[in-house]
Amino acid sequence: MTLQNLGKILDRYDAQLGSTDLGQLELLRGLPFYDWDKLHGATSSSFNTAIGLPEKNGVAFSLFDYEQMLYDKLQHHKHVWIKKATGLGITEFMLRYMAWLCFRNPALSWSQMCIITGPREDLAIGLIDRMKGLFRNLNHEQLRFDTKETVIELNGVHIEAYPSNHLDAARGLKDVSFIFLDEADFFRVGEQQNARDVSERYIAKSNPYIVMVSTPNNPEGLFAKIEEEPETTCLYKRLYLDYTYGLGKIYTAEEIAAAKQSPSFEREYNLKYLGLIGNVFHTKDIEAAIEKGKRLSTEWTNSYTQKSVGLDAGFGSSAFGVCITELVDGTINVLHAEEYPRPDFNQMINTTVRLLDEYNITFEGRSRIFVDGANPSFIRSLKERVDEDINYEQQIVFYKHNYPSVYDLEFLQQNMFIIPVPFSKEHKKMLAHTKEMLEYRNGYVAINPRYSKLITALRTAVEKGDGTLDKEATSHDDLFDAFRMSLQYWVNN
Repeated sequence: MTLQNLGKILDRYDAQLGSTDLGQLELLRGLPFYDWDKLHGATSSSFNTAIGLPEKNGVAFSLFDYEQMLYDKLQHHKHVWIKKATGLGITEFMLRYMAWLCFRNPALSWSQMCIITGPREDLAIGLIDRMKGLFRNLNHEQLRFDTKETVIELNGVHIEAYPSNHLDAARGLKDVSFIFLDEADFFRVGEQQNARDVSERYIAKSNPYIVMVSTPNNPEGLFAKIEEEPETTCLYKRLYLDYTYGLGKIYTAEEIAAAKQSPSFEREYNLKYLGLIGNVFHTKDIEAAIEKGKRLSTEWTNSYTQKSVGLDAGFGSSAFGVCITELVDGTINVLHAEEYPRPDFNQMINTTVRLLDEYNITFEGRSRIFVDGANPSFIRSLKERVDEDINYEQQIVFYKHNYPSVYDLEFLQQNMFIIPVPFSKEHKKMLAHTKEMLEYRNGYVAINPRYSKLITALRTAVEKGDGTLDKEATSHDDLFDAFRMSLQYWVNN
């Protein structure tokens, strides 16, 4: 043991002696978590009744049956994943459970517990404050916690909260006994996997509890990925707690009726992956597009309509987005909208050609295909499959040189079937055009409800303030890019 490590241990010991009234905390040792057999929990012989029951709006509540279900799950499984409705009190429950373990199990003394929060220090401070506040009513006296804002020492256990954007300090810890990831689906996209990796690396070292809790967020985020893992291989025991578990308990019927008026209800209370509500499109305009989509037939395809295909040819970690729209009776109707994860190059060429045949999309039929110009190899391969000149870069140079006064995207539409879009240059204009198509005169776009991914993309689309789409905040952003490229054909048509 180095002098530095010895110094840290002595500092922790001093902090424990000076931070709390040990005589009062002694009363908590050995108590059961809760007396589940008591209908109202009216007993002082449990940890929760000793420190005071949870409160909502100043009213104390007994622990509910869904909390007993969670407690039972934790008694048999150390790795638990909980997708929950907001307001059920699961974060409060977990803080109480961690504190109880500190007094229940002497073997945890000198171990470390970690709480991982969202990427702001005030979130970390807030959860530690809540844990310290659990003991404010013990014997009606305020206990003193002299540790720093993100740390609490309980019965020899060091509990520290870490923001998800500062997890380096959470690596290399000794004797980790518990890791609690709170609202983990709302960590930044680049931080979610890191938080999982940092947590799970301790399994082979000290095999701690790992508990992930969150209201669902992005359909491509951490929680959705874990939910899709096969039961036979998933590390976590999964628990789903929608609002119905709390109805008539933590929620009143009136509170839920009011919550249902919000467009975020399905995400916040009904466990749907919808992402955060965006700032680009109004809910009323999205709903108007959906209503138009319901009225248009999806039973057959009109071979005679003009069609536009948008292809966001993402490969590697990106999805491949495909959106096909048609012009019918003055309305732009979405015929196909899909994302293909982990796409194979040749497979996506074949898929695109199949869709062109299926929807009778031809140059002669005045239909066009728009592809992100940053994918020249894909563009050339697709042009080769449809018998179009693959030397499109030379064509563009020729057009610019010989027709400088009229050359633009519309000019290319008149002379090419597969059109490369300078996405990095045009993306702001395309976002503005897409917004106009959904808003102007009650909107021109029709989207059938079955295209749920595209609808979610519209609901969650976030603009950064400079006309640029925030792709981290926007769900199904690859499909959204394909959608706005497909709308390019209808700029002047």
